[in-house]
Amino acid sequence: MELKYFRLIKTIAEEGSLANSSERLFLTQSALSHQLRDLEERLGFKVFHRTRNKWELTEEGSELYKLANKLFSSIDESFSAIEHIKEGSKGSIKLSAECQSFFHSIPGFIQKMGILYPEIDIDLTLGATHQTISQVLSSEIDIAIVTTKPASEDLTSIKVHEDEIFAVMHKENPLNAFDFIEASHFSDVHLFINCFPLEGVYVYEYFLKSNKITPKKISAIPFTETTLSMIEANMGVMCAPKWQLKPFKLSEDIVFKRISKNGLKRDHYLVVKEVNRNKKYIHDFITSFEEDFLPL
Repeated sequence: MELKYFRLIKTIAEEGSLANSSERLFLTQSALSHQLRDLEERLGFKVFHRTRNKWELTEEGSELYKLANKLFSSIDESFSAIEHIKEGSKGSIKLSAECQSFFHSIPGFIQKMGILYPEIDIDLTLGATHQTISQVLSSEIDIAIVTTKPASEDLTSIKVHEDEIFAVMHKENPLNAFDFIEASHFSDVHLFINCFPLEGVYVYEYFLKSNKITPKKISAIPFTETTLSMIEANMGVMCAPKWQLKPFKLSEDIVFKRISKNGLKRDHYLVVKEVNRNKKYIHDFITSFEEDFLPL
């Protein structure tokens, strides 16, 4: 039974006549009369008792009227739910990362998100990377990419990636003679980092600090291209995952050495406020990040 017939029954029952129903349905009385006659012939029973001034539902017609009300109520509720979902799909996300190495790959991901989810506006914040957790808690940013899972109950952490940090050096660097780099080897190294404070540098915080080792010289250079040029000149060492340097054309003189016998591994987490975790546009971002943003 087509939807138009349920609308016809509901309208005639509520308006009480074809004349009033004609105005409401934007059809002529003749067209409505033809529709009703066609419906009753298909059903094999009368839907209305007709008098000159009054139209009353038959018992069968009353059941169809009840069904029509349920049907249109369900349709309205569904479209209301769909509209709510659509509204929830729109939003603005301020994104930042604790490790600056991620900034090389994030723009490509944001571009892809712009195609798949044009209703989500993503703003990449290049602020103080060592303050990302406090910025999430204060709502200065919405999502942070960090390498240490925060303990706050107000935050939700989703592990999205694991990588390995290598010592990147010139092949003539004396450390290249070792199978892997030990903490003590860094005591005589000129170490290049992205920025201070030193506690925000993963190799220091999770490898050198526990071994009470501080490199003899540390230089903060925010531009990877500059750092690579200095390494190519055999002026020092940087520590980075291999995927971070994939966008750059590396000299054949540059080598990667494992840090410690088992390697220096680190996890990456997306951190968001617990109260925002289930917002649809936040959920869509996190799901896409988990599926697509896996640095190699």
